[in-house]
Amino acid sequence: MIRGLLAVACIALPLASMAQTVPEPVDYRMDHYRAPVPATLEGGTVVGPEEAHMLWQAREAAFIDVLPQPPKPANLPKGTIWRDKPRHSIPGAIWLPNVGYGAIADVTVDYFRAGLEKVTRGDLAHPVVIFCLEDCWMSWNAAKRALEWGYTSVYWFPEGTDGWQLWGYPLEKVKPEDGQPQTN
Repeated sequence: MIRGLLAVACIALPLASMAQTVPEPVDYRMDHYRAPVPATLEGGTVVGPEEAHMLWQAREAAFIDVLPQPPKPANLPKGTIWRDKPRHSIPGAIWLPNVGYGAIADVTVDYFRAGLEKVTRGDLAHPVVIFCLEDCWMSWNAAKRALEWGYTSVYWFPEGTDGWQLWGYPLEKVKPEDGQPQTN
């Protein structure tokens, strides 16, 4: 029995480590946004749930949630009630939906820049923690973009609200930050 378990462990451990090895791309991820992410972000600091929680408790870093928000479907039958799916995020975080795509429109760039400006008060060295869900490239893209714009204390939290919740940390319902570009 023990030999069997050891044999399974010897096979499973290398497979698990291979599954975690995702190379950091040179440019933004342009598709398949819900997939394993790299363990690194050049120029940024990668944090797990415990480190993110310590930053949150210290109240010195701004938290930015970049989970996309699905648009209201076009051509809904008259009288159809549309309700956005609620987003539960890290308390105090601002939600800037749709800023993590690989290519974003100028209005979305402006929206993201305005959100960063607001939470950092224009200080490029002010710490920001950028997150989404686990295995979501949106946060990696958004953190990379913030670094390219000159922000110097960018923390990327790849486990996002999934990892946060797994550790039992609190979540609260949030709404998108004002000024969100309309897709319809």
